Amino acid sequence: MTADEEVDLFVIGAGSGGVRAARIAAGYGAKVAIAEDFRVGGTCVIRGCVPKKIYVYASRFADEFEQSEGFGWSRPQASFDWGHLVATKEREITRLSAIYAANLEKAGVALHQGRATVTGPNHVMLANGRCFAAKYIAVATGGVPEHRPHVPGLDLAISSNEIFDLPDFPKRLLAVGAGYVALEFASIFVRLGSRVTVAFRGETILRGFDGDMRAGLTAELQASGIDLRPGLSVLGIERHADGLHVRLSDASTLVVDQVLLATGRRPATRDLGLEHVGVELAEDGSVKVDGFSRSSVPSIYAIGDVTNRVNLTPVAIREGHALADTLFGDKPTPVEHHAIATAVFTTPELGTVGLSEEEARSTLDVVDIYKTSFRPMKSTISGSSTRTMMKIVVDGATDRVVGVHVLGTDAGEMAQLLGIAVKMGATKRDFDATMAVHPTAAEELVTMRTRTARYVREA
Repeated sequence: MTADEEVDLFVIGAGSGGVRAARIAAGYGAKVAIAEDFRVGGTCVIRGCVPKKIYVYASRFADEFEQSEGFGWSRPQASFDWGHLVATKEREITRLSAIYAANLEKAGVALHQGRATVTGPNHVMLANGRCFAAKYIAVATGGVPEHRPHVPGLDLAISSNEIFDLPDFPKRLLAVGAGYVALEFASIFVRLGSRVTVAFRGETILRGFDGDMRAGLTAELQASGIDLRPGLSVLGIERHADGLHVRLSDASTLVVDQVLLATGRRPATRDLGLEHVGVELAEDGSVKVDGFSRSSVPSIYAIGDVTNRVNLTPVAIREGHALADTLFGDKPTPVEHHAIATAVFTTPELGTVGLSEEEARSTLDVVDIYKTSFRPMKSTISGSSTRTMMKIVVDGATDRVVGVHVLGTDAGEMAQLLGIAVKMGATKRDFDATMAVHPTAAEELVTMRTRTARYVREA
């Protein structure tokens, strides 16, 4: 195949991981090109964590206004302007997208707007017909919402891509799913003034998270006014004059203004041409890679959500950086995918790192549990019923802390710092020897001295 241009690295997808790989590779002196068929910044900046956090901040003012009265503030009647929030979000993501593009230009990376497909182990073609020969190809196309199950009227529902830009605020919202996306948007919209229902097929929310944290968050979501309906599936959606009529598997019908489908995402590998050049894909469409992000074709690599390893923005960034180090920095760098801190930005937040109690008990011989639940000072003064929960999971044989879980205000901030300790192999004695910062909620993490449970696995 005749190429119009030759490069050392061609990156498909200008999200967080792809941009990091391109910039670092160019910094090593590589000739790099990157293609993006939507907006520079990818899911996180344009349709994910950044706009979502803006909406989270907006929603929490409802609680702040109410709780201020306990501290002596008189509260005038507040009103919320959905259109103003949407416009504010758009200005910020436009600003960030421009920064991403400018940083690529400063690094010497050639940015091509348009869809790219793989046409050979070392060839990429843009939608305009321009062809590139590349020593290496990096696939960083991320993931896209997957609408499951396929039922009549599903086209009337929206995904997390569309919910940020609705022309009218939905006074009645049904979120389908029980993962990050469904619960975060449910928590946002109930505080902005929507009547929110969450329907999901399982028995509990947030599969894979620590059981105590799941139970605690369930109680908090219900206390905020969210109607949680476990064990239900959507059978059909119809549009009527009074809204969308949603038939559920318990024979009930729910009338809402919007249906948010948040039942999962799939790797964005369709029609990229990967199978035709021998790249092996998993059943879910993700690119199979080794510890260095290399696919079954030695010249083609994949990073981020498209590999379905750990689908978090910081993970994609780390994988992109490691890829550039490996290919052009003479520093072969595998990425470790354990003890990764993360947060669910519901209200209250859930921050976590390491093993849940259930995971620890299934893999370790002795597990010690330390946990507490309390009303933080702000709640006691304001009259709020919101509680903070904390749990430390310890390998009883070595005293090493293998998991920490926090449900409460700023839990995400705590999880980031706790991630350092867990990654370094801190022991419970290290936690106990750390002086507390008083008065804070976080001090409970270093003052929990009494073990609440010990589990010994039978031989």
